[in-house]
Amino acid sequence: MDVWVIWLVLAVLLGAAEIFTLTAALGLLGGAAGVTALAAAVGLPVPLQFVVFAAASVAGIVLLRPIAHRHLTAPRSGEFGIDALVGKPGYVLQEVTGRAGRVRIGGEEWTARAMDDSLVIPAGARVDVLQIDGATAVVYPRE
Repeated sequence: MDVWVIWLVLAVLLGAAEIFTLTAALGLLGGAAGVTALAAAVGLPVPLQFVVFAAASVAGIVLLRPIAHRHLTAPRSGEFGIDALVGKPGYVLQEVTGRAGRVRIGGEEWTARAMDDSLVIPAGARVDVLQIDGATAVVYPRE
């Protein structure tokens, strides 16, 4: 069996192990084994293949792993889901009262109610979303 095949099998095994660990280290070692498989296929002698593997491993772990780790552990920027709708403008499709109504927020149609029970917002008015209560947007008329 050719040596490059052994390096290629090692690269695949390390890549598969990375799927289960999610540490980014095994995947980088798998990449180093892949680079070494290319070096072996070119005809580099075995001792130099180990040097290529060591250099590629160190380069990957020292240079690439911190970048990958930073991206994996970075806090999420901005709100998402229904929290992202709070503060967004909306357009009243059906009169909104303290009990019912319909608004369009960011291209989606939502059931809505006014913040105050005595407030009536006519169709066509612009509103701001104050909160999302279940599947209902609590809105206030925009000034």
